[in-house]
Amino acid sequence: MIDKIEVFITHLPVRLQRIISSGSFDTGPPEQLLGKPVLVKIHADGVIGYGQIRPITPAHFVADTTQSVVAAITEIYGPLMLGRQIFDIEAMNEIFDARLPGNPAARAVLDIALFDAMGKAFKTPVYNLLGGCCQPRIPLEWSVSMANDVSVMIAEANRAVHEYGVKVLCMKAASREGWRQDVRNFEAIRRAVGDEVEIGIDPNTGWTVAQAISAVRALRDLDVAYIEQPIERRDLKGLAAIRREAAGVPVMADESLFTLQDARALVDAGAVDAFCIKLYKVGGLTSARKIAAVAEAANIQINCGGIAVLSQLEAAAAAHFHASTPAKRTIGAAEFLFGLGIMGPDPLVPETDFVLRDGHVDVPHGPGLGIHIDEAALKKNTLQHHTLVK
Repeated sequence: MIDKIEVFITHLPVRLQRIISSGSFDTGPPEQLLGKPVLVKIHADGVIGYGQIRPITPAHFVADTTQSVVAAITEIYGPLMLGRQIFDIEAMNEIFDARLPGNPAARAVLDIALFDAMGKAFKTPVYNLLGGCCQPRIPLEWSVSMANDVSVMIAEANRAVHEYGVKVLCMKAASREGWRQDVRNFEAIRRAVGDEVEIGIDPNTGWTVAQAISAVRALRDLDVAYIEQPIERRDLKGLAAIRREAAGVPVMADESLFTLQDARALVDAGAVDAFCIKLYKVGGLTSARKIAAVAEAANIQINCGGIAVLSQLEAAAAAHFHASTPAKRTIGAAEFLFGLGIMGPDPLVPETDFVLRDGHVDVPHGPGLGIHIDEAALKKNTLQHHTLVK
């Protein structure tokens, strides 16, 4: 029985700023709560489950903020969970939908903590609760930030490939100079890293349908691996038109995919070849598995997204989801490498073997998520703390 829930906003020792078509991706200055991770501890019958999510606000397509996640949990979701079993996920989600629908980041951090607790209760890794370990060693993707100077983008791509062994890149696109500049940037990166590296492109909804069709025709000869969310998230007919013109270049939905209903609509529209599933965006592992089932039924591949800035817990949750998915059903590589040491250690997990090696990571095999939180480090790095008790 769940008898206590703790909610923490935690410090980030490093500030990450990146550029996408709609503006900046920014974890914020140290004193600012906006952009910081939310960690949840669920206490139940002597077991403690941990989850952590960093709402990616400011962002053009995600409504959650650090503060809204905390409020949703402490004021509505958390009190409804007290007294229930950690296994009652479907019943809790039904109540959440009735009381406060949406709020996927808040739902995700709770869902991940529940899976961590269930795994610990059964003394088994989370991937065994999701169908088993199909991919123990996970290939990772590096997302290359936009920049005014293509040499900056080339340097980042070379760092990913040559310093970390990454073999899959995703280039951010939809620059102010237009789609032709995006193609030139892609060509420059392709020349720099060579033909053995897989490169996708992600305009983050920044192109029009006509621009996307023109760009994909130009990029096809440069061996583009996929095009991710080229246009506005609600324009499913436009996505379908791009897919028809792409002639074998997979089109991937990201911003268009939040819910199970979104997945069905994308399938019905024949809009895409792949789903980018990010746990903070879809509401956690429970929803991710349902969306993956829709994808499987429609012969749509899936990609595990979410960069998990300095968060071993968030990266581990994504790793367990990816590991439980057969390789033939995935496209590209998993994206959560920013939680695996390339920015420095997670301040809450000073010692870990869950790190990037040769462009890959091994899924943790310990009980639950397999991540050990240092409680002294958590106390030291807590910016705000709330406790709910039965």
